[in-house]
Amino acid sequence: MAIEEYRPGEPFPGVIGRTAERSEPAWPALRRARKGSPNVMLIVLDDMGYGQLGCYGSPIRTPNIDRLAEGGLSYSNCHTTPLCSPTRSCLLTGRNHHSNGVAAVIDMATGFPGSHGIIPFENGFLSEILQLNGYNTYALGKWHLTPFEQCSAAGPYDRWPLGRGFERYYGFLKGDTHQYYPDLIYDNHQVDPPKTPEEGYHLTEDIADKAIEFVTDAKQAAPDKPFFLYFATGAMHAPHHVPKEWADRYQGQFDEGWSVYRERTFQRQKERGLIPKDAVLPPHDTDVQDWNSLTADERRLYARMMEVYAGFLEHTDHHIGRVLDHLAQLGELDNTLVMVISDNGASAEGGPCGSMNENKFFNNVPDSLEENLKVIDELGGPQHFNHYPRGWAFAGDTPFRRWKRETYRGGTSEPLIVHWPRGIEARGEVRHQYAHAIDVLPTVLAALEIEPPHAIRGYTQSAIEGVSFAHTFNNASTESRHRTQYFEMLGHRAIYHDGWRAVCPFPQPSDPPQAPLTEERLRALDVDGWELYHVAEDPTETTDLAESRRDKLIEMIALWYVEAGKYQVLPLDNRVVERMTAERPRHAQEREHHVYYPGTSQVPPEVAARVINRQHSITAKVAIPPGGAEGVLLAQGGNTGGYSLYIKDRKLHYVHNYVGAEEFHVQSAQEVPEGEVELGFGFEPTNKPEIAHGKGVSGKAELYINGERVAEGEIPITVPLSYSLSEGLSCGRDSGASVTLDYQPPFPFSGRLDRVEVDVTGRAFGDREAASREVLARQ
Repeated sequence: MAIEEYRPGEPFPGVIGRTAERSEPAWPALRRARKGSPNVMLIVLDDMGYGQLGCYGSPIRTPNIDRLAEGGLSYSNCHTTPLCSPTRSCLLTGRNHHSNGVAAVIDMATGFPGSHGIIPFENGFLSEILQLNGYNTYALGKWHLTPFEQCSAAGPYDRWPLGRGFERYYGFLKGDTHQYYPDLIYDNHQVDPPKTPEEGYHLTEDIADKAIEFVTDAKQAAPDKPFFLYFATGAMHAPHHVPKEWADRYQGQFDEGWSVYRERTFQRQKERGLIPKDAVLPPHDTDVQDWNSLTADERRLYARMMEVYAGFLEHTDHHIGRVLDHLAQLGELDNTLVMVISDNGASAEGGPCGSMNENKFFNNVPDSLEENLKVIDELGGPQHFNHYPRGWAFAGDTPFRRWKRETYRGGTSEPLIVHWPRGIEARGEVRHQYAHAIDVLPTVLAALEIEPPHAIRGYTQSAIEGVSFAHTFNNASTESRHRTQYFEMLGHRAIYHDGWRAVCPFPQPSDPPQAPLTEERLRALDVDGWELYHVAEDPTETTDLAESRRDKLIEMIALWYVEAGKYQVLPLDNRVVERMTAERPRHAQEREHHVYYPGTSQVPPEVAARVINRQHSITAKVAIPPGGAEGVLLAQGGNTGGYSLYIKDRKLHYVHNYVGAEEFHVQSAQEVPEGEVELGFGFEPTNKPEIAHGKGVSGKAELYINGERVAEGEIPITVPLSYSLSEGLSCGRDSGASVTLDYQPPFPFSGRLDRVEVDVTGRAFGDREAASREVLARQ
């Protein structure tokens, strides 16, 4: 007997009598996808340039992504924003990044409509739309779309993946994470990785395993139910972490340097039809060192850094291939619409010399060639947070100029591969139509024959700003429907319209570093700071027509301001440090006294006690069993920088890790006694920080046992801005990568730990011993 169903708002079609005997049931209709609907898999790589995939001319082997290109389409003219959070918001909503309130990375949110970092519920996610249409929805890997102040266990959770239409999630919420010791979230709670690095753990393999698990779980229960799989690796963002054997596959292959890489990749791109035969390679960038001018040691180090990156990409491709192979085994791959894209151009955040610790870049700390050479054989391993020099970013963005963060095409032009054998007849063809990240959502909806909903969970939906390029799937000659697109990132601007592109770089070479974008400077830039390129004929932006086509330039500048007004782009703001450290609304107000408990989730750095460059004290009440105890009482950060208070060999220890470069250690001379004990640490700054020069305050550190001072020492330099980009504060253990080499993580405390208090009032430093006893007495 057929089951009768009815949709919401429709009258009940059954019969209701006085008894069941004389009644006929009907059921509220289930949400079901149209029969035969394709699955959708969106693969988002991170910080990967246009010229880094094998199928886009790179010497790096990416056979699994290449086979998607060979069995589908490669788009030569796809664009994103120049940073990750903004692009991801575009991909998932179909709206521009300022319309989403994501002007820059979530970390840089400011209090303006286009930059508050809170994506409106009126801008529905693709996951929410597909869930409403009967799809299972899974997100794996990097998220970076939740305001950091909302990433703690206190939530709110409505802007975590499960709050935006994903039914299952496994990955990390921040902009990057340690690939061997990731800050993992499973659905809505924090978990530890299932293995250690010594046991072979790597994040990319882990999320591939979970993607396979999620899909298979559902397919064995409901084989005909389609899925949306958002697979967003932490690769190829720093840290460039990969097992040594993968990097060794490229030994010696980059010894000729970035200019040779660029020239050879450029020729292969022409051969593949990605760029015109008469295209011109832009000249060597003045911010990139001449490879031949480098010393032998520099060339050896930088070549190895690129070998590690190449191994990392091939390793990532391998695990993407595992997921694709599994879909094929399930019989699902041919009817899965797979898209592969990067979120922005290759990253130059390793600086001119590369780095063993990317966190140095964000703390204004220069790298040392001598120190880096000492650990060259450890590159790619868990001990470091490494990033290659910007010369490799310049090469990775071939054939374009510049890199991530900037609105030249090197920052905004990305590979886009579309593979869907059941829906696309063409195989191995190139498409040259203009496309942008905001076009992905409407393209998927068009391919699935789904109309955008009027409302999602009661929120009336805003207009989708992207346009579908599904009409190009089976028609190489059809025109692009995306005619105009603005760009803006940290004051760097550009505008595309009908084959023309204008760019206004800021700061310009003549500007001092971190030059503020004042109203006066902006007026001057709008007079003579713009460049003009006819990209329909000059796709690599080599011939500036600003002088000869002044009329066209004025038209393009005016159009940029029209688009800026339409999409709430203003005010322009090129500040970086100020935006990252700006005060933002919090559910827990700023306080001077913090209490932490063992056995709880790691506290994100944005909501943890702020002790950097401040007087502070840490106190812990513990019970030491007979024979002693050891382990971490409180730790924040990781091997990129941080601090840890712990007991080892029955002594009380404190370590400050200065950006992974040096550890400053204070330990008690006497042992921690058995029984109920109160332990304390105090820090008093002795000078002012020099943040622009990568130096936090120096200061005096003191350790206390039961109120008695048992050790003191000088800490000559501290982390100036950020201990870690992702690792937070842990009580009773050191979660993630270890703050110090003095123990192996997580080094949990083996005694009884009641709680740990952190006080930032500074009161503990008038009469330090008396004040310490006062703090301890409050427990």
